[in-house]
Parts: sequence; structure tokens; C-alpha cells
Amino acid sequence: MGIQMQSVILYWQVYQLTEGESDSNRAFMIGYIGLSEFLPFFAFSFFSGQVADRYNRKSITSATIFLLILQALVLYFLSRNDSFLLKANGIIWLYLTVVLWGIIRAFMSPAMTAFMAQVLPRDLYTNGATWNSTVWHVAAIAGPTLGGMLCAWLSFDQVYLIDAGMIAVGFLFFIIITYTHVPVREAKEGFMESLAAGIRFVFSNKILLSALSLDLFAVLFGGATAMLPAFADKVLQVGAVELGMLRASPAIGAVIMAIVLAYYPPVKDSGKKLLLSVAVFGLCTIAFALSANFYLSLLILALIGAFDNISVVIRHTILQLMTPDHMRGRVSAVNGIFIGSSNEIGAFESGVAAGLMGLIPSVVFGGSMTVVVVIIIAIAFPPLLRLSLKNIK
Repeated sequence: MGIQMQSVILYWQVYQLTEGESDSNRAFMIGYIGLSEFLPFFAFSFFSGQVADRYNRKSITSATIFLLILQALVLYFLSRNDSFLLKANGIIWLYLTVVLWGIIRAFMSPAMTAFMAQVLPRDLYTNGATWNSTVWHVAAIAGPTLGGMLCAWLSFDQVYLIDAGMIAVGFLFFIIITYTHVPVREAKEGFMESLAAGIRFVFSNKILLSALSLDLFAVLFGGATAMLPAFADKVLQVGAVELGMLRASPAIGAVIMAIVLAYYPPVKDSGKKLLLSVAVFGLCTIAFALSANFYLSLLILALIGAFDNISVVIRHTILQLMTPDHMRGRVSAVNGIFIGSSNEIGAFESGVAAGLMGLIPSVVFGGSMTVVVVIIIAIAFPPLLRLSLKNIK
């Protein structure tokens, strides 16, 4: 929850620190947050998957979570009133902490994803993906909501200190997890050979490739959350507390959908459901851009989260079922490049598009492109249309 809380705090802080700039410049400044995370994440993901396949995945994840605590403490010291760095050099130091976060997440993501398969038996992967998504989205509800409220009541440095404490609690819970399965290590492979093996595996599996490509472009074009500070201020005319509610709404919708998926898992006609859910995600993004009512916007964002969660569960299950254990780290890293980095580069794209096209037209354009991508993927990858998770051996 602390990680989710930090995101809304940082975006709101950058938006507040750029007060007095033109709307287009403020949009660019928000977009640079995503770019600052994307570049190091993308660069380090090329070999972080090999680290996850050769070394203890729980130890890697534990170390990265501990580094997140230190990163939150750095943000605390930067945001103090007596901090000369933030006063002397503007928000560049905040961007540098985001760069650090991108490096940390590049190693954490493949290790944590691969570690999940060591904890659960194969026949529980779909159920595990649903519960994993549920817990993540519960944190995504509470984190931004609490973050927005705390930003309205406390100073930024105080909120970051609370954030560091919450990540520390999560660290303590993670280290008590037990498991028995040990991943196979291919220590004889060279760096380039090992890297090529993971990329080759993904690109040779048409179903996996199409599912990752679909989510990549959907998040790249359809992500409206990066510009929520501007929507809250300029379109909906609300403050930090309401911004936290807006950030939490997609997660609320995702949790509700997770409950539905727990009873009715999408194991039949999975490909069609995946494509349909992403198409509705794009249409809801367009509807959000056109809404000028705060409560209607909350509802639309909840729908965005609900349909996005269908995509997340199906894609995550495909990834787990189709990947051999000794390659999970590398394939998860490739997945991170496709999906994890698309959130950040999508935030950058949203900021640039808003700066060039205007806030509302840019989000309408993004939602429209998401629908176009669904049509292209459906035509280009017929096996995805015929996919049923229950038939994957």
C-alpha cells in the first residue's frame, strides 16, 4: 500500500511545485515522471530476469523492498522545509529518486512474479492470479485514498515518512513467507545466450506475444491516470483528497471484478474475453475524458479498473501456464518490458500528448487508439481469439 500511496503523493507534489507554469508545461512535467522511471526500468530489465533465474528469488525481492524503504526516506529528506537540494535545484531531485525506483522495480518485478509460481501449485495459478490482483488493487484503493488525505492534512515530508513505515511493514510480512521449491539454474549459459533465450521464447509463442502486445498498447495509449492531477484541478475543480479518490476508483472496480472472477474464472473463451475487456477499457477512457462531473468520473474510472483486471488476470495466467520454471525470471522480465514499462512510457506519452493536443483531446485520442489496437490484434493473431485457459496443458 505504501508504494501505491507514494505514486499519488509524488505526482501531486510535482504538480504543486510547477504552479505558475503554463498548463502545457505542467503536463510535460508530469509526463517526465513516467519517463524517469521507464528509462532505467527498460535498461536494467534486459538482465534482471537472468538474475531472478540464477539466484534466490525471495532474497532478491526482499532486498528490493528494503531499498524502497530507503528511497521513501530519501524523498522525506528532500521534501523537508530545510532541504536545500529541492530549493536550489527544483524538482530534478524528485526525478532522480524516480530513476532509482525504476532500477529497483526492474529487479523486483521478475523476481516477485517468478517467486509466486514457487509458492503455488500449478492448478491454482488462475486462482492465485485473481487473489494477487485483488490484494494489489486493495492496496491501490487504500494507498491513493490515504495519500490524498494525508497530502491535504500534512506536509509532503511527513507523508513520505509514513509511506516509508508502511513499506517497512510490508517488508516484515514478506520475509516470513515460506516455500520449498528451488528454481532450476542454467549457470552455464552466457549473458547474451541467456538473454536471447527469454526473448526468443516470448516471440515464438504467438498467444503469449499477442496477449503482451495487446496490454502494452492498451496501457500505452489508454492510460488516463497519469493526468489525473490536471483533470482534478482543471476539469473537475477538486483538490488533493478528491484526487486520491480518483486514483483509488480504478482499484475499487478491479476488486469488485476480482470477486466476480473468483467465482467465475475466465478459463473458457479467454481470448475473446481478453479482447473485449480491453476494447471496453478504451471506450471507458474516452467517456472519462468527456466527463465533467466528479462522481460520474469516479464511476467511469471504476469501470476502467474492472475491465482492466480481466485483462490482468488472463494475461498473468497465460504467462504462468506457458512458461517453464527455469525461464520464469527472464520471461517475467520481458513481460515487464512489455507491460511494466508501458505504464511509465504511457505516462510520458500522456503528458506529451496533453501538452501538444490539450488535456481532453489527448485522452480521447488514447482511448480511440486502444480500440484500434484491439481490432488489429484480433485480426493479426487468430489463435488468441480461440484461446481457452482450461485447454493449456
